[in-house]
Amino acid sequence: MTEPAVLYETKDFVAQITLNRPENRNSMTEEVLTGFREAIGRVKEDPELRCVIITGRGKSFCAGADFRSQVQRSDQERRWLPNERSFAMYAPFLALLDVEVPTIAAMNGHAIGGGLGLAIVCDLRVANRDAKYGANFVRLGFHPGMATTYILPRLMGAPRAIELLLTGRLISGEEAANFGLAHYAVEPNEVLERSWELAREVASAAPVAVRLTKRSIYRALAWDPTAAAELEAHAQSRTLEMQDAQEGIRALLEKRSPEFRGE
Repeated sequence: MTEPAVLYETKDFVAQITLNRPENRNSMTEEVLTGFREAIGRVKEDPELRCVIITGRGKSFCAGADFRSQVQRSDQERRWLPNERSFAMYAPFLALLDVEVPTIAAMNGHAIGGGLGLAIVCDLRVANRDAKYGANFVRLGFHPGMATTYILPRLMGAPRAIELLLTGRLISGEEAANFGLAHYAVEPNEVLERSWELAREVASAAPVAVRLTKRSIYRALAWDPTAAAELEAHAQSRTLEMQDAQEGIRALLEKRSPEFRGE
């Protein structure tokens, strides 16, 4: 029997959600997105939880969209606008923003595009110092999504974020920690262990005080990544209609450099 696309377990007031499609780099397939949404539903229904860890199996935390299928989600029961299809792909990951307890991204491996988006909607991030992280959307010919243009400048500062978003460059886990994108960068086999240490430290504090403190922090920041992601979805859907996006995706699958024409 095939294992679930997303694994869920709890221990010591902490839930661990594991993306479980390592052979596909834990990409954002329909089964992964559906499984993740269901896992978040379980988190919200458990009043005993004090922290949540998100991680992946294999060499990737999450590689973002699955370009072998389709970039945007579809629904045969209704006619979605292009921007709604773009937003729908990110919506299960964005549901993390509604979780009241602290969340930790245990970035066991590479986190690219929407996979990086999953990491940055978490409250804390532990990186694999040797893995690659980045929002490479423009290198594929389309606009960023999942509120990356909103969140990255707030985590890294505008200069660093602008450089990474406009070049689509990938950086190492060690660089991610130096730039403020990750809280810690550790050896590959230490990522989950360090994340659990953090989770237990969070879980040992007064749970109501922790939840209210998290709420106060984000309210003071006027934090609204969901609205930013909805706005990004309009620009992303328009660029996905262009020849450059088709060329960028083909080039990625064919493992060559794209030739963009601005069309």
